[in-house]
Amino acid sequence: MIKIKTLFTIACSILLASCYAQMPTDSTAEKMLVYQLGNGGWPKQLEDKSVVNYGATLTPELLAKVKATTDKHATFDNKATSREVVYLIGAYKKTQNKAYLKAAEKGLDYILAAQYPNGGWPQYYPDQSLYRSQITFNDDAMINVLNILRDVAEKKNDFDLVDQRYVGRAEKAIAKGIDCILKTQVKQKGELSIWAAQYDKDTMLPAKARNFEPASLATSESVGIIRFLMGIKSPSAEIKKSIAAAVKWFDTYKISGYRFDREKGKTAALVQDNSSMAWARFYDLDKNVPIFGDRDNSIKLKLEELIPERRNGYAWYGSWGQKLIEKEYPKWLATKEK
Repeated sequence: MIKIKTLFTIACSILLASCYAQMPTDSTAEKMLVYQLGNGGWPKQLEDKSVVNYGATLTPELLAKVKATTDKHATFDNKATSREVVYLIGAYKKTQNKAYLKAAEKGLDYILAAQYPNGGWPQYYPDQSLYRSQITFNDDAMINVLNILRDVAEKKNDFDLVDQRYVGRAEKAIAKGIDCILKTQVKQKGELSIWAAQYDKDTMLPAKARNFEPASLATSESVGIIRFLMGIKSPSAEIKKSIAAAVKWFDTYKISGYRFDREKGKTAALVQDNSSMAWARFYDLDKNVPIFGDRDNSIKLKLEELIPERRNGYAWYGSWGQKLIEKEYPKWLATKEK
């Protein structure tokens, strides 16, 4: 009897393995499974600092590098972890391969575990070195995470496919995240302005990151924050006030008739363009004047004062707020006034 049961169990295992082997697959999703770290997150770089590239063939040499990459490399920087979770959910919907859903949910667990009690998210987790522990809006790291959690909470963009136990957890995390956003909006003489790119995780005050990323008002990231807040279905009076103040700041400090040109072979500069408006990437926290960080940790007040490598190697100006103040905010305002 025992032998028959044993044989039956083995047969079932073989059949189950065969079924999984025959399940439809997605080549990129398969690579994402390999790159996923033990804590559920994904790296943007491997242990040897090579950039994660899902277009690359997984040779034995590359696979060895992936396997050598430890959990401390898990990050939200450069869309890492966010892009994988979103992609894997889409791949699961197309293929019904449960390995992709399992990996995406493990990614959600990582996202939820990384949130600070004050509602912010660090750039890296669990690595706390240098500026990696700071509450990070830089490159939309925290907003990318919040957008995923909102999809989970609202059961949209295929996130209705995840275990429903994530819905309540996502809702709580979003509420804390919004509270963090409202508390970190920079005040100037009692008036709300916009946001910094990163904040000290304990004091929640603006902080510097790399030498050329000083503690400052950050325009690109602030546009992402405003768009997230405008996506809230029933915004409170405090949220409406936050949005209005930030948009007012963008309108006040726009540079009309210019765009930033840094085409290859040219020296980066603002050039005239009557169809465009521009903002500096960073502004002084109190004076609202453009500032530019250099490799030596110095802050310049003119783009021309930067060393050539930094002047041409960073998006010091951009049209980030143009669509926001011309189209998106007026449209949002009209819907919220009804």
